[in-house]
Amino acid sequence: MATNSFLRSLLLLAAVPLVVGAGPAPTPAAATATAVICTAVKDRAPVGAADKFPAAAGQLSCFSELHGVKDKAVHVWFHGDKEVARMELAVKAERWRTWSTKTIPPKWTGAWKVEVQDASGAVLAAASFTVE
Repeated sequence: MATNSFLRSLLLLAAVPLVVGAGPAPTPAAATATAVICTAVKDRAPVGAADKFPAAAGQLSCFSELHGVKDKAVHVWFHGDKEVARMELAVKAERWRTWSTKTIPPKWTGAWKVEVQDASGAVLAAASFTVE
């Protein structure tokens, strides 16, 4: 009789699912990004980063390091309040470095801004700069 009782206890224990670490599933970390305006990108790093550039600069780049961004990021370039370029950038890993480059006509002086957006249009980072 004691053996049957022991076997029944073992069978009952085997029938109960073992749940270790049960609880709510972890929420994914929020996506983050940086925006650095620079004169060039070398070895996947910004070169000549600043917030003021001469009108003769010719081209500027916006360098971004992205974390947790899915599928794509978008660099939206503004001269004053006017959108002048929108560049979609593929994202292929949890941590991704990417950049866009914009030709700056010498007569387009004044305030500029680049927004780094996710695929849904949420602004993850922004950088303001001046062309003099």
